[in-house]
Amino acid sequence: MPSVSLKIPTVDGLKALFPLTLPVPTPEAVPDLITPQDFYREENLLRNPQSFQAWWSAIHTTRETCTAQIKLEHADIPESAVTLLGPLATPLARISLQRLTYLYESALVHFPNSFKLWKSYLIMRMSFVLGRQIIKKRSGGRKKFPEMKDALVDEREDLEQWEGGLNGIIGWEEWRSLVATFERALMWLPNLPRLWLMYLSIFFHPTCPSVISYTHARHTFDRALRTLPPSLHARIWVRYLLWAESRGGSTLVAIYRRYTSVDPSVTENFTHLLLHPIDGKARPLEAAKLLLSLARKAAKGEYQSPEGKSPYQLLEDWIDVVEKFSDEVGLDVDDTVQSNAEAAQAEAKDTEDKVGTEPASVDGKLVRIAGPAVSVDADGKVLPPYDEDTDFQSPRKLNIEQIIHKDGFSVYKDQAGRLWTGLATYWIKRGEFDRAKETFEKGLASVLTIRDFTQIFDAYAEFGESLISAMMESLADEEDEEEAAETEKELDTRMKEFEELMDRRPFLINNVLIRRNPNDVQEWEKLVALHGEDDEKVAETYTKALETINPRKATANLHRLYVNFAKFYEEGGTTGQAEPDLDSARKIFEKGTKVNFKAVEDLAEIWCEWAELEIRHDNYDEAIRVMQRAAAIPKNTRINYHDHSLSVQTRLFKSLKLWSFYVDLEESIGTVETTKMVYDKILDLRIANAQIIVNYAAFLEENKYYEESFKVYDRGVDLFTFPISFEIWNIYLAKFVKRYGGSKLERARDLFEQALEKCPPKSCKPIFLMYAKLEEECGLAKRAMSIYERATQVVADEERFEMFTIYIAKATANYGLPATRPIYERALEVLPDRHTAEMCLRFAALERKLGEIDRARAIYAHASQFCDPRVNPQFWSEWNAFEYETGSEDTFREMLRIKRSVQAQFNTEASYIAAQTMAAQQGTRQVSDNTVEEAPDAMAAAEREVGTVPSFVAAKQTGLHPMPVSDATSASAVAPANADEIHISDDEEL
Repeated sequence: MPSVSLKIPTVDGLKALFPLTLPVPTPEAVPDLITPQDFYREENLLRNPQSFQAWWSAIHTTRETCTAQIKLEHADIPESAVTLLGPLATPLARISLQRLTYLYESALVHFPNSFKLWKSYLIMRMSFVLGRQIIKKRSGGRKKFPEMKDALVDEREDLEQWEGGLNGIIGWEEWRSLVATFERALMWLPNLPRLWLMYLSIFFHPTCPSVISYTHARHTFDRALRTLPPSLHARIWVRYLLWAESRGGSTLVAIYRRYTSVDPSVTENFTHLLLHPIDGKARPLEAAKLLLSLARKAAKGEYQSPEGKSPYQLLEDWIDVVEKFSDEVGLDVDDTVQSNAEAAQAEAKDTEDKVGTEPASVDGKLVRIAGPAVSVDADGKVLPPYDEDTDFQSPRKLNIEQIIHKDGFSVYKDQAGRLWTGLATYWIKRGEFDRAKETFEKGLASVLTIRDFTQIFDAYAEFGESLISAMMESLADEEDEEEAAETEKELDTRMKEFEELMDRRPFLINNVLIRRNPNDVQEWEKLVALHGEDDEKVAETYTKALETINPRKATANLHRLYVNFAKFYEEGGTTGQAEPDLDSARKIFEKGTKVNFKAVEDLAEIWCEWAELEIRHDNYDEAIRVMQRAAAIPKNTRINYHDHSLSVQTRLFKSLKLWSFYVDLEESIGTVETTKMVYDKILDLRIANAQIIVNYAAFLEENKYYEESFKVYDRGVDLFTFPISFEIWNIYLAKFVKRYGGSKLERARDLFEQALEKCPPKSCKPIFLMYAKLEEECGLAKRAMSIYERATQVVADEERFEMFTIYIAKATANYGLPATRPIYERALEVLPDRHTAEMCLRFAALERKLGEIDRARAIYAHASQFCDPRVNPQFWSEWNAFEYETGSEDTFREMLRIKRSVQAQFNTEASYIAAQTMAAQQGTRQVSDNTVEEAPDAMAAAEREVGTVPSFVAAKQTGLHPMPVSDATSASAVAPANADEIHISDDEEL
């Protein structure tokens, strides 16, 4: 097409181009509306006016033609005109709009209820007014409509965007015509949500006239909600809320209020918008009340945050708002104090009303005669009472202190640190530094965990440092001397307070731990240590601790508090400069003896420490009287010491710790009779242990009461069983033998027999040896040998070898070597395999000494079945030496045959591993991965010494020809080693 030049000098000239579609273009009004090429189309449509296909084909053809012509058009249009007119900048575009509008309007006369026709028509009109729509790529199809929070995010990303567009002022008439077209379409098809969404999308266009995009848009959204069914409201609301966010101000607040009254899930988003509006006018009070309402509902389980926030996190968000907008949200100090007083009066009045009011009943039905009014909704559900703190429409500010105490400290006791610092920060932001300091001090005095304490203390210290820094800066800039002096005086006060705070930190931490557990004895001791040399504070701390701690819930060593407190008075304070006050110490001990401790031993410790106090001051008689009071035996002695349902005072008389101290005291400063009396009481109460028995007997022995000491031993062995009585028997028998020796041999024998009667095998060996020694020294050797024989039968298996060794040694000394043969034979029958080889070697040595070579050889052969050559090379080495010295060729060959047989018997993986281990322990060197080279035997060593070869006749080789001995020896030295090879000479190959 030819190039067209269009130059529009003024805005009025551009306005004169419009309206294009209002009224609807007709051939009479627009001369170029129908061209000669359109006559055939018009005739066809006149002949078939009720054919939708004819109309649709005509529209489709015309639209494609116009689009192609617009693309081919080259018009010289100023850039400013293109910016203002957008798609309608060229004459061809404007006439194309009119032609298409004429066709669509003519078709709609015949098909006014066609959604397809209306949608196509509206899209065409929007493309000429709004510009080219930017199509966003979407992965997958649309899913189910999500929650409103997620829907807002998704819809914000999916909002329609256009490129270009008709200016709202220049093309006002065309914009109005487009809106009118949408209104006509909705008049015919009011229940189709797609038309409504298309209509609503034009309000988001950046060039949409303000008359349309504000009030008219709000009315249109409202009409859509009234027209469409409730199931489709969510799709309208998501656009409505996004439109409200783009407008801000009171429009945003009004629309969000309407929606949150039905669906509170977007309240958090609403509060964010209130705090960060697009117009810069934040509404912190309303946002704070909304967040407080959400926190309270979440705490009751009536609200679940879409963000997954807990009730405490919502309250923390509220605290953040309070800290940031302290002046706009909260009351000042005076109003806060007045509000707190009113709240306290109202609470006291409610308490009185609850106590004084009694419900009345009429015909069995309760009638409320007092109390607040109850609100009921349309369904009969009782509504919660009105709360002005959560009414976001109320202009009254919040009492921050009261809310934090009510909704914070009473609910979130484990998060007190953040709540206290938030409240203090609120007062700091308002400039109320004294109130902030008071808040910090209350927080430090009330928290129960170190984490909360650290949080508050760090904030407190930071506040003090920042305040001092600010005062120092103001002092440097101060010009008035009087004001500078005042500032300097206040600065000194603040610095002194800050230093005192740092010094108080250990005490404050200790107070936190004591508040968390008032029964923690160790923390009270630490507090005493913190006071150092301040005797008044130390005494006060001890007194408070003893008054506070519950003995049944106290931690370990409660009795040490009483003991240390008494020592404090005894030693004259922490520095020892005061006069010792024994009366006060005795009063403390007296008080401690009446405390029902957890354990009896704690009470016993109190009595013992009291007695030691008297001893340290040489009050021996008083110490004895104290222990007599403590150890008083009641009439009923059958009380169970471990019955914790009884008080410790009731069970104290069975405390062995108490009696042990008492008897030691009597031994030291008492008489023999009083000591014996105490020991006898311990035995009568049947609470003595083995040490008490031994001590009692030793005490009697020291005082020459030998027989009585032996009686004590007798009572001890009757009280206890093995293994405890074993130690008593050892001492008893040793003492008795030492005392009487052989003078009372029969009695000693009876004692030994009693001891051995119930003695287990693992413990009886020392008693047998002591018994046999007694018989050897004072009795008959025959009885001693019988005792040794009994011992070999009774002792445990692991001690039997040693017992046989002792038995054989004694038999040799008493009867000579021949008498030990039956002992060896019996030992070989009963000893385990691991000891048999050693015993056989000794037996064979015996027979060799006696000249019984054949018997010795038979013993070696018997022992060989228990000895793997790789594990027990010592045995085979001795047998080899024996045969070398006393044997013949046949006996030596028999020995080698037995060796091969035994090695084949033990040739298993387990034995091989054992052989390797043993070889490594004995220092044999590895020849290869599969062989172990043994040390040369005794016979080979002897041959090398004399330089001769064995006197045996060389055997013939099994190969092709005989090999001389020397050649065989050299060949064996060169040949690779074999792990299974039996190292014998070639003569054994015969």
